[in-house]
Amino acid sequence: MKKLGVVFLMTLSLSAFAQTKSELEKHYEDFYNQMRLQGDVDGVINALTHLNVLSPSKERRDTLAYIYANDNQHLQALNTIGIEKVEGDSDLAVQVKAISLKALNQPKRALEQFEVLFNRQPNAYLAYELADLKIQTGDNAGALTNIEFGIANAQEDMKYAFYERQQPYEVSLKAAFVHLKGLVQFNMDKTNIDAALATIEEALKMDPNFNLASLSKQALTSKKEAPAEAKN
Repeated sequence: MKKLGVVFLMTLSLSAFAQTKSELEKHYEDFYNQMRLQGDVDGVINALTHLNVLSPSKERRDTLAYIYANDNQHLQALNTIGIEKVEGDSDLAVQVKAISLKALNQPKRALEQFEVLFNRQPNAYLAYELADLKIQTGDNAGALTNIEFGIANAQEDMKYAFYERQQPYEVSLKAAFVHLKGLVQFNMDKTNIDAALATIEEALKMDPNFNLASLSKQALTSKKEAPAEAKN
């Protein structure tokens, strides 16, 4: 009789727990929807975190990491999703890893994730990220391959945003690729500054307001003129 009583109590306890868990999930799902409606990022993160604890799922984890990354909380995004290259990762998970690792100044690891995205679905924007990261990591030949792909596939209406000024600005994606090409030319042959300058001038003709290209032009012009100045 005592054994039956214990089993009965355990059954009741499990039933109550299941009911409580179900009610909590419903509560946080409603809370999540309300926070989304209000545009409350912290509230959305709170709701998803609770839902992930109550009922873990890859989709919820990926979404939570994406929200962190989109809110510039890149360390939290990577703590949620990891940094390793995982074959079975969703496109969203790979995108979060790539963007967050780049933002945290981890170009080699970011490059690995951008390569995965590019292999899955090649496009001009991913080619730009790859070229930029390869220049940073010293792979100029690899960067040139991505640049040529980008120049061939960038459409006239495609833009790329830059943030080196206080006020962000956009330029033609094709001009951005041509600018990178000039940098690669200089990196591969530092004795031929004129060729790199001519390419960067081409980028400026395509987009005269391209501030970063103007800065690159100034830097290369200074390098070119430095020996003559030293003689004086």
